[in-house]
Amino acid sequence: MPNASDRPVFRFAPSPNGDLHLGHALSAILNDEMARTAGGRFLVRIEDIDGSRARPEFEARILEDLDWLELDFERPVRRQSEHLDDYRAALDRLEAMGLVYPSFVTRAEMKAMVAEAEERGQTWLRDPDGAPLVPRLLMSEEEAATRIAAGEPHALRLDMDEALTRIPAQARSFAELDEGGNPHEKPCHPADWGDVVLARKDAPASYHLAVVVDDAAQGVTHVVRGLDLKRSTEVHRVLQDLLGLPAPRYHHHRLILGPDGRKLSKSEASTSLRALREGGATPADIRRTIGVD
Repeated sequence: MPNASDRPVFRFAPSPNGDLHLGHALSAILNDEMARTAGGRFLVRIEDIDGSRARPEFEARILEDLDWLELDFERPVRRQSEHLDDYRAALDRLEAMGLVYPSFVTRAEMKAMVAEAEERGQTWLRDPDGAPLVPRLLMSEEEAATRIAAGEPHALRLDMDEALTRIPAQARSFAELDEGGNPHEKPCHPADWGDVVLARKDAPASYHLAVVVDDAAQGVTHVVRGLDLKRSTEVHRVLQDLLGLPAPRYHHHRLILGPDGRKLSKSEASTSLRALREGGATPADIRRTIGVD
């Protein structure tokens, strides 16, 4: 048996803002099975950095569901809320490199700018998730400091154009594993994401920043997650290279869709594992339903 440090590391990283659904079950089961096949480790990370939505009761229910599915994950689990200093240190490094700036554009202002442009017949550029790209409004450091000191809400964004001048060509691709486990280099187009948010007043780190710090801290070698997150890997590769962090291999699996053809969502009360379990479903039933029996 190889040393723990030599073994592949997989992870499942849910947010405790609702119950797990069938899509989560697919991701967790695939991580568990791939870890077993590779003789690796399977970790669970609780992504509770958003204190306004994370709830301890949902964390408890998530872990209970994973135990019910008979998944073999290591304990204790990592909680993002216990590692805020790690994210602050990463953000400080990016700031020291001159790659971070404060953005004061509000959602209302953004909505108005997009509406005005579209009324003129112009197309507003959007990121791969469909959100309009937020422009960088030029201001002096003194003005920005004054507005921050006054307590004005703002986000800290990555200067993507400048960041892309600091990284080598290999950070413009990532290793994607096919169904047979064979790696294929996939090109990245991180500029399509614009100046992504790295932190806000109510969130000490964005998903993009936290996930690359966490994966590196946990020694994750394989990131197995849904297809809806595939393009976000383009941002993660940029941050990994800027921060000198290792790049895992990736596998983006199919999504479980609802009757309306859309992916399942906690926010839309998609059928939860708990509800299915209480209705009499067994772990074997769940596996058959999602096609991994």
